[in-house]
Amino acid sequence: MTIAEVAARAGVSTATVSRALSGRGPVSAEVDRRVRRVAGELGYQVNPIARALRNSRTDTVGMVVPSIGNPFFTSLVRSVEHVLERGGKDLFLCDAQSDPVIEAKRLASLVARNVDGIIVSPTHGMDSAAAVADTAAHLPLVQLDRFVDGTSTDWVGVDDLAAMRLVLDHLYAGGARSASFVGSRETNSSSEQRLSGFRRRAGELGIAVDQAAVLLGEFSIEWGEEAVARLVAAGPLPEAIVCADDLIALGVTRACRAHGVEVPGQVQVTGFDNIDFSRLSEPALTTVDQPRDRIAAEAVRLLAAASQADSGSPGPAAHIALAPTLVIRDSTRAS
Repeated sequence: MTIAEVAARAGVSTATVSRALSGRGPVSAEVDRRVRRVAGELGYQVNPIARALRNSRTDTVGMVVPSIGNPFFTSLVRSVEHVLERGGKDLFLCDAQSDPVIEAKRLASLVARNVDGIIVSPTHGMDSAAAVADTAAHLPLVQLDRFVDGTSTDWVGVDDLAAMRLVLDHLYAGGARSASFVGSRETNSSSEQRLSGFRRRAGELGIAVDQAAVLLGEFSIEWGEEAVARLVAAGPLPEAIVCADDLIALGVTRACRAHGVEVPGQVQVTGFDNIDFSRLSEPALTTVDQPRDRIAAEAVRLLAAASQADSGSPGPAAHIALAPTLVIRDSTRAS
């Protein structure tokens, strides 16, 4: 079955059939339905290999995230996939399992599959750099959320420093004069930027931060629970606990209940990412909301622009930090 036969049966040109079935170009809703109905009746299917050879593209994009088990990355992948789908492209998703070695293998596999471009949130700030740079030498590549230095690739994500200003200003207005930071070890740009922003704004506001109250482990509920146990044992508790992501914050609020610490009466708690579970926690979590749909749209736009750019004279890399918002719920006190 050929595209010409579909066109003849549907009473349109082969170009119209191509536009309708690829999702590219203007086609009326009525013609689109007729073409798809006829294609189904005749059993016609687009040959992706032939189309890739003809167009010199596969209409696929690879994406590598540190951990698909983290709800933030799950939602970010969903946003990216929706944007790509509107453009008629498919997504190949890879989980780096928070391991730069696995990440490098996944990136190499995507290059071997001849994807049109790659979107990556690097696992490690230093150990991921070589693989990211090597991949970018072969294909258009955009970093999102996290980034590694030393590459000439585009990046889009949230402004972590601005996010920490929002958090600390809110806690200060709610009466907090001492604070702890519970985050991940400084192995990626997100953990580094959030801790840096926390220290800077706390200093500007005069919020006391004991060095022993800066606890760095991993992005997990379990680490949040362990961090609270350490703070309780060291005593006295700070008036606020700022967490580098919502998973940590969920562990913190859970551990506070277990230790009889009232949130927000004794300790205010904040998260970061606004994952779905944050509003369901007890108490509901005050958290930084990342504009995931805008991040995804910008990443896909940057990737398309990189694909069309002259490889011999690429322009300067874009670094787009989108403004966050603070979602205020019950884990903090109103100002």
